[in-house]
Amino acid sequence: MKTLKKCFARFETEGIVRWGLVAGLLVEEILPNPFGAYSPTGLIWPLKKVRLLAPVLPSKIVAVGVNYADHAKEFGKAPPPIPLLFLKPPSAVIGPGDVIEKPAVSHQVDFEGEIAVVIGRRARNISRAAAEKYILGYTLMNDVTARDLQRTDGQWSRAKGFDTFAPLGPWVMCGIPSRKITLQTYVNGRRRQSSSTQQLVFDIPTLVSHISHVMTLEPGDIISTGTPAGVGPLQSGDRVEIRSPEIGRLINTVGNRK
Repeated sequence: MKTLKKCFARFETEGIVRWGLVAGLLVEEILPNPFGAYSPTGLIWPLKKVRLLAPVLPSKIVAVGVNYADHAKEFGKAPPPIPLLFLKPPSAVIGPGDVIEKPAVSHQVDFEGEIAVVIGRRARNISRAAAEKYILGYTLMNDVTARDLQRTDGQWSRAKGFDTFAPLGPWVMCGIPSRKITLQTYVNGRRRQSSSTQQLVFDIPTLVSHISHVMTLEPGDIISTGTPAGVGPLQSGDRVEIRSPEIGRLINTVGNRK
């Protein structure tokens, strides 16, 4: 049975954080949230009148390294034989329009545009064939990385884990095929990345199944599926825009950490 397209947003208006269904230029509040049965409240706002927040507050962000062959090539690596996993902390999450803060300790902070999977229900030891049933939908993520620290530390926790290093948004798009999601990243209006999930080394059902055999995935958790070739450094004042026609646009600016 074909899944209907739905778009869930987490937003703030009138000083209250709410969940809603986006339809065109409007968003209608739902209760309690999209991770189970929900009901519209009848309260509707124009999207331009609300502040979009990070679409989920994950218990963990499971990111996948070197999952596009062209990205592996640009770093002189071979694609791994099994998915290469690392974690980003929930404290790194920011939403659309928020500022990516460059820490003074790093001299090269890179953008990495990615398609992110939003888990819809608890998943543990699931098969690849069943994986789609555990996905709520998809959003966009910027896997911001202190590249110089990644090189010197020999592991990735600090380089990937600074506050503001996981922009998410703009919302969660449901009912779209996982193999047909396109991705482009622009910095100051110049296109820097362009690819699609068809180019993933390990596709999305494989990732969900594999990770569920390592750790239990909870509703709202994020799997960020990797970045294609074209990553590069950001400077204070830059505007980063990750685009997907199937999902939307995630826009953030860059500043120096205070």
